[in-house]
Amino acid sequence: MGVFTFVCRQSDGQWNAKQLSNGDLEASASSTYELQRKLVQTALYTDSSGGVQSSFSFVTPTSAVFQVIIGGGGGGAFFGGGGAAAAAPAGGAAAAADAPAAEEKKEEPAEESDEDMGFSLFD
Repeated sequence: MGVFTFVCRQSDGQWNAKQLSNGDLEASASSTYELQRKLVQTALYTDSSGGVQSSFSFVTPTSAVFQVIIGGGGGGAFFGGGGAAAAAPAGGAAAAADAPAAEEKKEEPAEESDEDMGFSLFD
């Protein structure tokens, strides 16, 4: 399982990202979406051992943290929003709080008695 964490910064309309731990991987793009795509491809080139999960979280309007997880349990999700399964440090919680909560509406079925079905289970 590979975990790649990138620090992303915008300067003069261009987004730049550099890997946090050893700084070997870098990418730049004109938008955050394009930058995320490039970083996932770069991480996959380094480690292609399984499914991909990613998380992009703004820290400020001109800086963000992007994390790519390759392999591990679950896999399969290519891009997740700020509140993906593996939240990025220093901003993942704030982004998850901004996401609208899914409202679950559970309708409880009306209780049916044996008479309603036209037969009795114990006859």
